[in-house]
Amino acid sequence: MVDSKRLSMKNYQSFMVSCYRQPSIVSRQLFLHLQALKLTNFKNYEAQTLMFSEHLNCFVGQNGVGKTNVLDAIYYLCMCKSHFKTSDRNIVRHGADFFRLEGNFVTGITQEKPQVDKIIAKVQPRKRKEFERNQATYERLSEHIGCFPIVMIAPDDTLMAMEGSEERRRFLDNTLCQLDNQYLTYLMHYNKVLAQRNKLLKQMAEARTFDEILVQSFDVQLLPSAKYIHQKRMEWMSNFEPIFKNYYGQISGEKESVKCIYQSKLTDTDFEKLLEESIEKDRILQRTTVGIHKDDLKFVFNDVAVKQFASQGQLKSYILALKLAQYELLREQKGIAPILLLDDIFDKLDENRVQQLLELLINKKSFGQIFITDTHENRVTEIVNKFNMKYQKFVVEYGKIDASGD
Repeated sequence: MVDSKRLSMKNYQSFMVSCYRQPSIVSRQLFLHLQALKLTNFKNYEAQTLMFSEHLNCFVGQNGVGKTNVLDAIYYLCMCKSHFKTSDRNIVRHGADFFRLEGNFVTGITQEKPQVDKIIAKVQPRKRKEFERNQATYERLSEHIGCFPIVMIAPDDTLMAMEGSEERRRFLDNTLCQLDNQYLTYLMHYNKVLAQRNKLLKQMAEARTFDEILVQSFDVQLLPSAKYIHQKRMEWMSNFEPIFKNYYGQISGEKESVKCIYQSKLTDTDFEKLLEESIEKDRILQRTTVGIHKDDLKFVFNDVAVKQFASQGQLKSYILALKLAQYELLREQKGIAPILLLDDIFDKLDENRVQQLLELLINKKSFGQIFITDTHENRVTEIVNKFNMKYQKFVVEYGKIDASGD
């Protein structure tokens, strides 16, 4: 294992080059990985620099010390936002008025040297956030989404099954935005026009008036975006479900029948017709009641709803299989293995299933760099050591991280 405490950035890069020159040390199969991360005023970290293994990185420490915050910083650098729907003003360290993230991503090899992209996020709440790639500032943050694909598996993922449809649509959109920049553009446009239409409906209700032609002017703007988004969701789901079922079987070792079904009124009825038929209902309720913002995923376990009949272990296996299938499709369609973040998976699965999961991730060559957190210092590393795999271990105390030399 590499001890990053003893390596300067220059020496670490030299080490990486030597690894790429020796196939016996590091596989020459190319995959995306984060080489180094620098946090400034991010959540509970005032200043911290970390250098990572290209394979597995384990963060261990008690609850509440900041393990998840590191994973969220990596997610933020890839997705331009927090995984946890947290506003930027709640991310800035207490007492500071900005935060900054810097990450060096290895995306390939050029002349036997790692090809490194430096990504910098500069964020001051209530001001326009800036993202740079190799010192060039993005004009639009949407240009960055999907450049560094990432999947995060966290304890709150079970909300997808237990709560409303918003979380399930978020899962869909998170994946498709990384695959298709045009999808993200259409989604942003749809949400903007939808908000304007809803605002108009409310204003007209307050004024005790109604202008159907004006409402329909927003309908025209919604149609092309909705059609594109619906089509892409259907295409993606047709590829997704068989992969999801396969992963569920591998994780659970059980033979339950599972399904993940995409539900949308646009599948059976033209969106323009739906809008025409619902206009009186929209007027009364002062909001748009049909559209792709009402789409849902139906989680089925042995032909019944997951949230009603699945046990806790079955629910956790179901959600984990969803996320791994998401990872697999991103890898297949992007042509590069995403970064995988596993937050407190022992909260999701018993130790035997965690070992089964890690064996699946480590032995399957399609998986790339993995970050994992755990509250027990030696639990993950004892499992990993059984597979004779190189890894880096980080011991986390509040606002401070030390690389272990184990």
